Amino acid sequence: MKSIDNILSDEISLDPADWQEVRALGHRMIDDMMDHMHNIRSEPSWRKIPDETKRFLKKGIPRTPEDIEDIYGEFRRHILPYPSGNIHPRFWAWVQGTGTPLGALAEMLAAAMNPNTALGEHSAMYVEQEVLNWCKEMISYPQSSSGILVSGGSMANITALVAARNHQTGKNIRKEGIRAAKGNMTLYCSTETHSCIEKAVEVMGIGSNSLRKISTDDNYRIRTDELEHAIISDIAAGDTPFCVIGNAGTVNTGAIDPLDDLRRISAEHNLWFHVDGAFGALAKMVPEYSESLKAIERADSVAFDLHKWMYMPFEIGCVLIRDAAAHRNAFASETNYLMNHERGLAAGPDPMGNYGLELSRGFKALKMWMSLKEHGIQKYASVIRQNIAQSFYLGKLVEKEKHLELLAPVSMNVVCYRYKADNLSDAELNGLNKEIVMSLQEQGIASPSSTILGGKYAIRVANTNHRSRKEDFEILARETVRIGNRIANRGFGA
Repeated sequence: MKSIDNILSDEISLDPADWQEVRALGHRMIDDMMDHMHNIRSEPSWRKIPDETKRFLKKGIPRTPEDIEDIYGEFRRHILPYPSGNIHPRFWAWVQGTGTPLGALAEMLAAAMNPNTALGEHSAMYVEQEVLNWCKEMISYPQSSSGILVSGGSMANITALVAARNHQTGKNIRKEGIRAAKGNMTLYCSTETHSCIEKAVEVMGIGSNSLRKISTDDNYRIRTDELEHAIISDIAAGDTPFCVIGNAGTVNTGAIDPLDDLRRISAEHNLWFHVDGAFGALAKMVPEYSESLKAIERADSVAFDLHKWMYMPFEIGCVLIRDAAAHRNAFASETNYLMNHERGLAAGPDPMGNYGLELSRGFKALKMWMSLKEHGIQKYASVIRQNIAQSFYLGKLVEKEKHLELLAPVSMNVVCYRYKADNLSDAELNGLNKEIVMSLQEQGIASPSSTILGGKYAIRVANTNHRSRKEDFEILARETVRIGNRIANRGFGA
């Protein structure tokens, strides 16, 4: 190894030798990306990645410098043309937001500033606090509550459940673990609840066997009679029930659980009431849903994503917790190298590391801060309302078409339907509709996803797309029938 003096005699950095070259390329990148977003409607909703690109993306690690123009050219050739497509106006595959031009620019600004939004006296810390206060205002949650921005719904839900687990037992779970609780710690949700809840209880050491999955009614809402029976039975068995989870928009169908009843049941049994509102919580800003979602205001915690129905670029989610002390007590720690000071860089707000699992945290709040200022919250509420109206419109198109069938009531922004033919069994229709979904995607027409409802394969449209128009849903319905007829007429299942 060279001596220290020899190494330091020729110090290097990763800054460019020619700043003007990078500046010019940066301007071109911005122009190209603005053109890409502006013209996205003329692109296919999805295109298959060619084998050449897959081979290209399996090369070994670069050993020596490459020209930045060449690198950008490779991005344009092998990466940009083959996205998942969620910025396209006919992307409804999963609940993913569409992003905006200013949101993309905000991400660039945040990356250039490159702060760690975990602790310290710097502007990003205060921007996050303001965005959290805006999030509380959006759903009429108490301003005295606590919160943190996270990567998405999975991290938001586990953050809330850790706080619930630690607070509800009255024991020092952080030191003693879950064995300090009496019997098994149990929590309750419907069979329609997102799989991230099951992952959370596994990671938390509670175990998925302690997650009581309650059946749903014909509208895919949790059965409260069965819930109460399960809680009473667990108490009688010597277990420790600690949390009820309600859905503000299930992932399969968009169903809203009877949140008022769940809050009442939770209060009667002294349980923590958590709402998974991944996308649906923000429908509370829409007049038609303000009443059915009002119980969110009194929930002990609520999780929702801002990269879904606030259309932010990935990734940004939010969890709000009513009892700020319970939130902090679940995560706060004191270490010599992270001490707060009265002045200087180590002053500032209470470190965000005291409210979540992560200590390394990007500047997620900036895109939300800039975007809300650009449009105002009333416009966001109007676009959410528009998405819901578009979904009900698609439901009506399905009901009018003899070859289409709704498989669940449209309750918010999710539409589940299938192509049907009288001469085919359900098993054959399942295969046919799977072919329809893949054909819609491969032909670049539209990108719905799928699910299974009552044993039937459903074409699933989850609409959190600010670029979608009424005509896009007409295209989807028409093309579903066209492709379905073509497959059926050639003797599918024969």
